[in-house]
Amino acid sequence: MQLKNFIDHTNLKPTATPAEIQELCKEAKTYGFKAVCVNGCHVGLAKESLKGSEVKLAAVIGFPLGAMSTEAKVFEAKNCIEHGADEIDMVINIGWLKSNMDDLVREEIAEIKRAIGDKLLKVILETCFLSEEEKKRACILSVEANADFVKTSTGFGSGGATFEDVALMKKMVAGKAKIKASGGVRDKETAIKYIELGVERIGTSSGPSLVK
Repeated sequence: MQLKNFIDHTNLKPTATPAEIQELCKEAKTYGFKAVCVNGCHVGLAKESLKGSEVKLAAVIGFPLGAMSTEAKVFEAKNCIEHGADEIDMVINIGWLKSNMDDLVREEIAEIKRAIGDKLLKVILETCFLSEEEKKRACILSVEANADFVKTSTGFGSGGATFEDVALMKKMVAGKAKIKASGGVRDKETAIKYIELGVERIGTSSGPSLVK
């Protein structure tokens, strides 16, 4: 098990500059990380910066609130793919989920997946805002909508990934989707524990210090 193969090296700060995105990509290439994860406005620059490497490019959609219209999320996803993204990390509509509007939640995820075709779709649940029952439902709806991953957090909510949430998500997707732990993963021991729990990706801005 090589930790670098699990890391989505991430900079989603609103203050991120082009120079910082170029540095993020440079680090990802140096350490051989699985992917970088950036906001939509940086996709073209990141694609150019990753040229010639095996590092994948992930872009966030409906970030960080998830409360945009479905049409806006679909457009954003298509736009990111057109500019070179390999993977899409979308935020679920949390208000719809909490209001038991399951058909709308499922259809939104499915629509984005259809829009990006064979590109990977990771669905961010933002677990810190959800009850256990809501987390379970979110996982089931994501699987029904053909998402490739369920992901714990944006890193911008009131809490990040927890071992308990990952164990619950792993149980609920039952092998039909993969798991990404994100938010607050800052040391090697924590990262390894997540991998032992069955996580296949870790979103972190601390990638270099985790693998050094």
